[in-house]
Amino acid sequence: MSRGPLKRREAYPAWREIGTRWADNDAYGHVNNTVYYQWFDTAVNAWLIEAGLLDVAAGDPIGLVVQTGCRYARPLAYPQAVEVGLAVERLGGSSVRYRIGVFAGGADEAAAEGFFVHVYVSRDSRRPVPLPEEWRAKLEALLAPPRDGEGDQAKPGGGAGTDV
Repeated sequence: MSRGPLKRREAYPAWREIGTRWADNDAYGHVNNTVYYQWFDTAVNAWLIEAGLLDVAAGDPIGLVVQTGCRYARPLAYPQAVEVGLAVERLGGSSVRYRIGVFAGGADEAAAEGFFVHVYVSRDSRRPVPLPEEWRAKLEALLAPPRDGEGDQAKPGGGAGTDV
């Protein structure tokens, strides 16, 4: 299966700097793949907190991760600065698919590109709930244009598949 190039810096409306740590490198001398998923989690949840949407201790709803994935293009290693870009690829009724780009500090081309899907649920019941309007309005600011061949998936409530 042929895949297109990773998205460039301009495809991400929100950014977070993350420093690599000594322990991030693996035996092969580069950041281990599992660390990228920690960066995804940090970028998404930090943005939600800064946007005033997520209250970790008592907020409702809360996001549960139901799917993640990542493509790797270039190695990163300690002690390298990393910049993580964030966009919303799909905004569903109670779910959000985020796209995350991982870049070496100042680089235009991504070292890795991944996705992260949250389903928003009631803190008590753990059952899906509709995204509050305040959340929807703020998340719409991060909407990315659709990828080639994906139609209108980036439009609120649009796209193929089941809305959870």
